[in-house]
Amino acid sequence: MAKFLYIDTSGETAIVALSNNETILAIEQNNQANSHAAFLQIAVKKLMDKACIPFVDLDAIVVTMGPGSYTGLRVGLSSAKGIAYALNKPLIGLSTLALLKEHANNHEQVVQNKNKVQIFSMIDAKRMEVFGAVYKADNSVVIAPKAIVLEASYLQKLLQNGPVICCGNAITKTKEILKHPNLYFIETPYNIDNMVHLAQTKWATKDFEDIAYSSPAYLKEFYQIPSKKS
Repeated sequence: MAKFLYIDTSGETAIVALSNNETILAIEQNNQANSHAAFLQIAVKKLMDKACIPFVDLDAIVVTMGPGSYTGLRVGLSSAKGIAYALNKPLIGLSTLALLKEHANNHEQVVQNKNKVQIFSMIDAKRMEVFGAVYKADNSVVIAPKAIVLEASYLQKLLQNGPVICCGNAITKTKEILKHPNLYFIETPYNIDNMVHLAQTKWATKDFEDIAYSSPAYLKEFYQIPSKKS
């Protein structure tokens, strides 16, 4: 019976949760993206107290590695690393793009067209750029995670190989670029159930992160506008 602590501060909504195998024991969420750092440690302690589980009884710490918010990823991963190191427990890293793909698996078009459908996971990277990856229904990777400039021609090229399902918080601007009968959109974000499923898969294969050297999947360098004072 594997007990996992989950930390996801990669996006607008932060999730902290506990599971025992496939069962969710407790969950806390924060919907204010600029306050994830203040929320995180308090939420972890609240969860552990509520579930009456000592930290030493955890089997692994699960954290989203990105892509996503630069600040959020640093906050989540540093906290997850600290807990895993202190407890000498494995660290399981989850790709936010893979989580979106997992969430899309039950979409009608995926079920009906498993051999042809493509799942385009996309996270907003401002302007007309996204952090994206394209998967097949069998989990194979068509396009590895990278920064992608959204253009109608890019989507049309994908559509030549079959229906495309877009999922993630960048679908709003994707809808404005192209309308096509084989282009579909999933409005809802991934959830804790998707995190549990992927974490269990990685646990079974002992696919763990190196606590000392793992880093967030930013996919491109962070640029900060210089202060006018400097």
